[in-house]
Amino acid sequence: MIALLRGKLAYKSIDHVIIDVGGVGYRLFIPLSSFYSLPETGEVSLFTHTHVREDTLSLYGFQTVEEKDLFVTLISISGIGPKLAVNILSHSSAHDLKTAIATGDIKSLSSLPGIGKKTAERLVLELKDKVGPVKGEDPLGDGSARFPAREMIADVVSALVNLGYKENQARKVLENMELSPELSMEQVLKGALKVLIR
Repeated sequence: MIALLRGKLAYKSIDHVIIDVGGVGYRLFIPLSSFYSLPETGEVSLFTHTHVREDTLSLYGFQTVEEKDLFVTLISISGIGPKLAVNILSHSSAHDLKTAIATGDIKSLSSLPGIGKKTAERLVLELKDKVGPVKGEDPLGDGSARFPAREMIADVVSALVNLGYKENQARKVLENMELSPELSMEQVLKGALKVLIR
């Protein structure tokens, strides 16, 4: 597997580059973040992921290991292929994406192109433990960046409405629950469902 390519930038476009390594041109698909940070010409170095399918072998290039690792994590989710993963990373920095996943920010995730609400919920459910703590997550030191309580409650209410409960019923249950800032959206949702199912 090719993990890193260093060579002369022979061609650069909005979605891919060609790197000349010893006379061989490698085409790498890249997110917009890499496109903007790469020079127009000269020597470049990109971390790469080799994606193999039955009928094709594709290379994906990234400026940072963090971005590459996040790409690999994203494509491990059912329904998210390499093209969609690159598109996600083109519209969100690795830090912002990890923060949204870690805090259960369904609203931000579902606003990304190609990501609907169900996919956003699946991302949070499957990746929350994988992305780990995000550095610089709470710059204000008051928990507001790490635990967007209002947004989370709105997302839980929305999820309950989608499950067939009335909005005022869902809000009443949440108002009567003791919600600590450490709780994730899934934990709040499960707690609310326990009350509603009784």
